[in-house]
Amino acid sequence: MDRGVSNWLFIGVVLVFFQVVIGGVTRLTDSGLSITDWAIIQGTIPPLNETEWNIAFEEYKTHASKQYLSLHADMSVQEFKVIYFWEYFHRLWARMMGFVFLFPFIYFVIKKRLSKQIIRRLGVVILLAMCAATFGWIMVDSGLNDDNRTWVSAYKLIIHLGIATTLIGYLYKTYLLSKQESIQDLGFFHSLSSSNSIKELKWGRIILLVLFVQILFGGLMAGMRAGLVHPHFPFFIQFDKLLYSLNAGQLSGTSVLDYEPNLQIKGIVQVVHRLFAYVLVIISGIFFLQLRRFNALSKPAIFYFSILGLQFLLGVLTVINSIGKIPVFYGAAHQAVALVLLLSLIRLNHNFLVLNK
Repeated sequence: MDRGVSNWLFIGVVLVFFQVVIGGVTRLTDSGLSITDWAIIQGTIPPLNETEWNIAFEEYKTHASKQYLSLHADMSVQEFKVIYFWEYFHRLWARMMGFVFLFPFIYFVIKKRLSKQIIRRLGVVILLAMCAATFGWIMVDSGLNDDNRTWVSAYKLIIHLGIATTLIGYLYKTYLLSKQESIQDLGFFHSLSSSNSIKELKWGRIILLVLFVQILFGGLMAGMRAGLVHPHFPFFIQFDKLLYSLNAGQLSGTSVLDYEPNLQIKGIVQVVHRLFAYVLVIISGIFFLQLRRFNALSKPAIFYFSILGLQFLLGVLTVINSIGKIPVFYGAAHQAVALVLLLSLIRLNHNFLVLNK
């Protein structure tokens, strides 16, 4: 194991993690449309004086007119600076990640400290990063110069989120592979036979797929502000309001695409997101019992199940506090813990793979 390479990859995972979280805060604070162009080089420097700030503010008023008139018609330049900060910080962090990846990568390649497997995987990481950045702008552009849209397209948002989630998961898996762990390194699972470990690995992969879909529906929840439709838990409290939202109009292709005034599609998204939460808890509970049966409750397994409980609680707190607006703290924490949950499950599945070698 090359500790320098492993540390560098782990730093990359941390950087991507915070990039996704910052992106979530940017969305929750309605900051994503505050910068109206995509200048890779020039965009590194923010407005430096009042004249430049006034120009940026006028561009926001012009290109994001629906959002400005609907949400921020009384906004001052000083208030505009706040939403500008989050979008600027999100883009600046992405640029900083590029440098952190590029220069050490060149150094490690020259020094021949990267295996062919790691180089191939890093090629995929670079491709995913480029796709995430490109689709990030496509997402922002969907909310600009559109008099019918208050925010960016929720559907393009989840594609951006899906790419970013795949990126962090793939990079974390690359980090784990760089460590070249053995069964002895893991220090557990000695009582688990190879056949049983294969069975549990299948369970872990099923849960990983469900979790990924759940994260995407969480992105739809944020993109559509679907939590505002029914900010109650559990379902049977004021269930009539939820039923009304599901029957508020005929579901059609137009209503699905133009979801802002449509309560029905938002209600459906919230129902599906909640149902997937229950599914995730149930199948994780079965997974827990299987691991306990074979005395394979390792520290990574216990960590995963503990984080799952915390994530469910944060989901409840986010929904019941979504009265009038989505709570930034709970929403951002809910997204951040979802990523931690994803990485902990990837780690757990990786352990089964090591056992089966």
